[in-house]
Amino acid sequence: MALTPQWLDELRSRVTLSSVVMRTTKLQRAGREWKACCPFHDEKTPSFYVNDDKGFYHCFGCEAHGDVIRWMTDQRGLAFMDAVKELASEAGMEVPAADPRSVERAEKRASLHDVMEAAQDWFAHNLQSADGAHARSYLANRGVSDRIAREFGFGYAPSDRQALKKALSRFEEGMLIEAGLRIAVDDKEPYDRFRGRLMLPIHDMRGRIIAFGGRILEEGTKAPKYLNSPDTPLFDKGRTLYNLQRAAPAARQTDRMLVVEGYMDAVALAAHGIGEVVAPLGTALTETQIELLWRQTDCPILCFDGDNAGQRAAMRAIGRVLPMLKPAHSLAIVRLPPGQDPDDLLKAKGREAMERIIAERTPLLEALWQFEREATPLDTPEAKAGLKARLLEHTDTIEHPDIRSLYRRELLERYGAFAFPPRERKAWSKPSGGKGKPFVPSLPTLSENARQRLTRGTSGGMRGELLDAVMHGLARYPRTILAREEELTRLADYAPAYARVIDLLIEAAETLEPGEFSPISLTKDIPAPPDKTRFTFLREGTDPDSAAEDLAEAVSLLVERPALEAALAAATERFETDPEGAFAEQQRLLKRKLEFESRLGQIASKRAARAASIDSDNSPKQALAGEHKTDRT
Repeated sequence: MALTPQWLDELRSRVTLSSVVMRTTKLQRAGREWKACCPFHDEKTPSFYVNDDKGFYHCFGCEAHGDVIRWMTDQRGLAFMDAVKELASEAGMEVPAADPRSVERAEKRASLHDVMEAAQDWFAHNLQSADGAHARSYLANRGVSDRIAREFGFGYAPSDRQALKKALSRFEEGMLIEAGLRIAVDDKEPYDRFRGRLMLPIHDMRGRIIAFGGRILEEGTKAPKYLNSPDTPLFDKGRTLYNLQRAAPAARQTDRMLVVEGYMDAVALAAHGIGEVVAPLGTALTETQIELLWRQTDCPILCFDGDNAGQRAAMRAIGRVLPMLKPAHSLAIVRLPPGQDPDDLLKAKGREAMERIIAERTPLLEALWQFEREATPLDTPEAKAGLKARLLEHTDTIEHPDIRSLYRRELLERYGAFAFPPRERKAWSKPSGGKGKPFVPSLPTLSENARQRLTRGTSGGMRGELLDAVMHGLARYPRTILAREEELTRLADYAPAYARVIDLLIEAAETLEPGEFSPISLTKDIPAPPDKTRFTFLREGTDPDSAAEDLAEAVSLLVERPALEAALAAATERFETDPEGAFAEQQRLLKRKLEFESRLGQIASKRAARAASIDSDNSPKQALAGEHKTDRT
């Protein structure tokens, strides 16, 4: 039967593993998983777990492990095709008809596995021969014990260009070439790909050898230091992670997975007792490799060298994963000391030092901020603006709308705190207001141009009226100014006509002593406030805490509106390249905008209603309680 990997993956995704296991084994819920006493060996304490999200079962006692098809063959005793047919019937899928070409390819793959096994036996034998002395010396200098060398299958490829062909003469030349062990060149005799190298086998998840990696032993040559097999019918380097077949069981016990740059780093960590470690094979992490990692743990840890190349590799990985982010799935970053790789650190300071660095791993968002913050000098306004542009470019690549919004908000808040730090408190001397009279800071008189710009800015209907009210409300309750300084800084960017007023309010608020709530007096150049009875934070007799809460809500509304408009404009611009996605995003934003406009329109009437309620029963607390109840409803 022509069962492609894609078809089998679809079958696994359509069948819930726990529902199949429950037919013969009693399961109990254990958080996000199910647990039971293992059906493959006798035990009194449950160590058998089923994970529907990741589609596998695992026993920590006897190491039984597999997916729903493996369960049917190992526990039910069915033949592979019988298991597939039974599951396909349950899932409503048709088993593909036989394809002679697919059968031929499957047979060829099976024979190539035989070639790779034979090559591995030969490489391992060479390592123990007299020719392998140099390779054994290299392993000893790297601190690789005989046990680790046997466990990872180290071998040696001699320098002779025809040595492998002679050793594997029972296989046809074409098979050796197709397996990636020999190189065919036009009009020349084929020759061995791996020569004079320390060899390591690369396995698939079933533990079968599908490729090799070789490290050069003669330093100073023009040959690449590391050489991997090319893509073959068995091996796709973008869909394979070195050591995953060993690391996956270890990761299920520790609930973490480390990703290092090279397979020698993976070997070094395993030699020090850290087995849940994998490595890509000469390429940056691909989307498929990230999905493979997420099947093992929700937040794999990328561990890169401390040099510039390692940091660039980390940034490439971040750029690759951002569009793929989904709820509860991310990456974390470990930055090693400059100039060190995991092997160097382990040799110098041991496993404890490595574990400390792993424990201090950086979340993805924080790592993105750090990398971009340190990418270039930020000593000019233009450079700082460039930082913001780069951050927004990254967030725009995130496909999940909620995660994209959260990343954008978090990064812009960090950027605002960096680019617009709090101003230094000015050592203004307090004029004497007489005994018992509090000091009242005043705003300087604005220029005529600034006053005209401000006046024009208040002509924007409800929003302009609310802006005017907020400015006077901030002067009335200055403690709100410093508490909302970051939002006010963003508001100054969105409403330039009010930028100078906001700056002056912040400067005046910073002159107040901690705990001092004296109002700030506004000059006649500031536009008169709207009807004070419509806003509780302007009305006499309002409870200060309630007024500050209402004022903070008004500031948030004013900041939210431009962000919504910018997001809506960006969605509109995407129509040419992504009409379906842009339309869906636009509809979602329009709905939010309508909700926002409703809130904006209600804010004044709500304040007026509350004021009327306060007047009618002279009980502010009772009126507030009634409003909150209404809001919740």
